[in-house]
Amino acid sequence: MSMTPTRPHTTGSPGYSETWRSEAETARRARGLVRAALNTWNLNGDLLDRAQLVVSELVTNSITHSGCKLLRVSVTRYSHYGVRITVTDKSKKQPEPRRPALDDTSGRGLLLVQTMADDWGVTERSFGKSVYADLLVEDPD
Repeated sequence: MSMTPTRPHTTGSPGYSETWRSEAETARRARGLVRAALNTWNLNGDLLDRAQLVVSELVTNSITHSGCKLLRVSVTRYSHYGVRITVTDKSKKQPEPRRPALDDTSGRGLLLVQTMADDWGVTERSFGKSVYADLLVEDPD
């Protein structure tokens, strides 16, 4: 198994980003990217657990619904009090939270994101979209 090292952004907010194929293994890689970023910023515990769940759901949603070959995952510390996880793909299709029946085996991803993130949304791009989730850092010092 080979690991692709994360690369810090050269400008702007401190952060990490990678582009991967849209395949099931990418959710695991994305969790590793989030873990590396948050560990670098000395953020862990509940925030790390929530961030890994959120990135898994955003990546899985992109893989399942975008039809794209690639996706990009970014983790940025946009302020002393917040972390943003972004998944970008080339699909113009907007994510839509569903209300699955109790016996449905899927369809809960964006509901989990809504619950775990302090805010989430979509930024339209000329080439597709970016779906982001913001998580607030409690007591960042």
